[in-house]
Amino acid sequence: VQLQASGGGLVQAGGSLRLSCAASGGTYSSSVMAWFRQDPGKEREFVAAIRWGRGSTYYADSVKGRFTISKDSAKKTVYLQMNSLEPEDTATYYCARGTSPSQVPGEYYYWGQGTQVTVSS
Repeated sequence: VQLQASGGGLVQAGGSLRLSCAASGGTYSSSVMAWFRQDPGKEREFVAAIRWGRGSTYYADSVKGRFTISKDSAKKTVYLQMNSLEPEDTATYYCARGTSPSQVPGEYYYWGQGTQVTVSS
């Protein structure tokens, strides 16, 4: 299983970015895909998750109403649309695969390499 995250960059506050996570290997029908983020010196923080089969979505309170997680099953790709970005959203964003929509990083078995998002004020 490989996860390849992309789409990060530098954006002004109030702007938008869309992250992608391309998955390969394994079967995904019962998987959960998630996005986490981490600032240096801080713990990895749950952002959003989606059940691959049902499409049910889950969000951290800090991003509800601003971020949207979605998937394209044919492309085996998960997206994170981030709108109304704030400087506090600056972090390295990681995609991950697990079997339940947990907010605990240790519950996920596979991780992508991370993509940097920087929001300037």
